[in-house]
Amino acid sequence: MAHRLNDVMQLCCELSANHQVRATIKGSSKGAAAAGGLALAGGLVGGPLGIAVGGAVGGLLGCWLTSGQFKPLPQVLMELSPQQKQKLYDDMMAILRDIQWIDLMQLTALVMKNGPLKQRLIGALLGYVTKELQAEVQYVD
Repeated sequence: MAHRLNDVMQLCCELSANHQVRATIKGSSKGAAAAGGLALAGGLVGGPLGIAVGGAVGGLLGCWLTSGQFKPLPQVLMELSPQQKQKLYDDMMAILRDIQWIDLMQLTALVMKNGPLKQRLIGALLGYVTKELQAEVQYVD
């Protein structure tokens, strides 16, 4: 059972790496709020110049508040708690229930050559990330 969970987790990492997905942990709004709030406060105190200064200081504060929150999705998946990994495994196994595999290489090959299955798994993975982890998903350019 443990090796099957590891296989599914590695498959999730492979799928997200192939699509160059990264997760933005909720908190980006804190950075935006800091930038906007300080720009507003600066505008109230110092007029147009205060907006510029407040926006710059707020932008730096927002950058500091959100640093380390933009991670490649495979890294986020590897840092999940055992309970979170089990939940993701259960979600993925609902799709993989009819698939039999011996090892990770075989599982990956079976999924990668089956387009509809691959898309369902990616959809489930992204759904898990947005719903359970409350993260935003971004595709890296």
